[in-house]
Amino acid sequence: MSVPAADQLGPYRLLSRLGAGGFGEVHLALDPEGHTVAVKVLHPHVASDELALARLGREVETMRRVRGPHIAEVLDASMTGPRPYLVTRYVQGRSLGNVVAAGGPVRGDDLQRLAAGLAEALAAIHAAGVVHRDLKPANVIIADGEPHVIDFGIADALDASSVTASGAVLGTPGYLAPEVLEGREAGPPADVFAFGATVAYAASGRQPYGTGPAPAVAYRVVHHEPDLADVPSWLAPLLAECLRADAASRPTAADLCARLGAPVPQVLVPPQRRRVSSGTEPPTEEWRPADKREPAGSADGALARHREKVRKRWVVGAGVVSGLIAAAAHGYVPELSLLVLAAYGVGVLVDAGFGVVARARARVVFDLVGAAGTVGLYALLTALFSPATLVLALGTVMVVLVTIAFAS
Repeated sequence: MSVPAADQLGPYRLLSRLGAGGFGEVHLALDPEGHTVAVKVLHPHVASDELALARLGREVETMRRVRGPHIAEVLDASMTGPRPYLVTRYVQGRSLGNVVAAGGPVRGDDLQRLAAGLAEALAAIHAAGVVHRDLKPANVIIADGEPHVIDFGIADALDASSVTASGAVLGTPGYLAPEVLEGREAGPPADVFAFGATVAYAASGRQPYGTGPAPAVAYRVVHHEPDLADVPSWLAPLLAECLRADAASRPTAADLCARLGAPVPQVLVPPQRRRVSSGTEPPTEEWRPADKREPAGSADGALARHREKVRKRWVVGAGVVSGLIAAAAHGYVPELSLLVLAAYGVGVLVDAGFGVVARARARVVFDLVGAAGTVGLYALLTALFSPATLVLALGTVMVVLVTIAFAS
């Protein structure tokens, strides 16, 4: 019986739809030799972006070099035609998220095997010069008790293209590292952070930064410590290191392998991230990931982080003072209350506008939450306290602020 044209994609016969993600739909398929594979067909908004396809096509050449027992390897790809696709090894099993949701936290030897397997997979990915960028329970398949990492490198390959403005999800709240949420580069340390969050979820059955709206989870990732209360004591210290806010202080994937008893992958590709170009292949040599970490960020990066902290303090501090002034003036000069709130709101919106231009979503969310919080503080204070009490409180706050200013 002939195969309908709609079920044939290049040399691959599509059998059934397995699921969908931010960049494409995944289908169970057969290759020309009759082997079962997984075919990811890119969404139209990705397929129509020539720059995105060109970048992904170059990265695929590197992604195909990633090998390991805990990796769903990239086998083939086509970036031409109306339906570009990638082909990977098919792993029959359930996602880690489904395993935990159905059976509860992973315990004992199973947890150790999970952590060690994921560490080995990350080490292999990083050794080939690739960053996963979207490691999470949904991208870990458990088959015969062993973890297998899927979808590595795709989000990172498309990050620099205009496809990021077309609705594609470049990460999942709670598994994105603070530096990614703040608009900085997602390097190997960001994958280590995602490893920590993924294993913490598996060990406890709860996300280490909680659940809720994406902006709320993102805020907790940047400003709060992870909840590792239910993680076994032999594993919690290592995951706490993985979840450090400072990317440079996290262990490397090779460190994780050494501490979890997993073999460190050896590869025949240069350690640095590279771009494949036409011409002869560069010479290769055996390379083992070094135990040394990259040096801390440059002075410019440290200064930028300091300025961001100062900006956030001003947003919060000015919001609290503005809400208190507006509430204190409400019983005497209502017009002044509106003027103060309006002035603060305009300032925050201007700052949020700069965040929109810079594509710093975390900054925009922080500003909008600050504005809403100030209005809420004003409404709460006017409802609970008398004008005289608020004036007294305002005076006390101003004295404290002046004292701090002179003392510093």
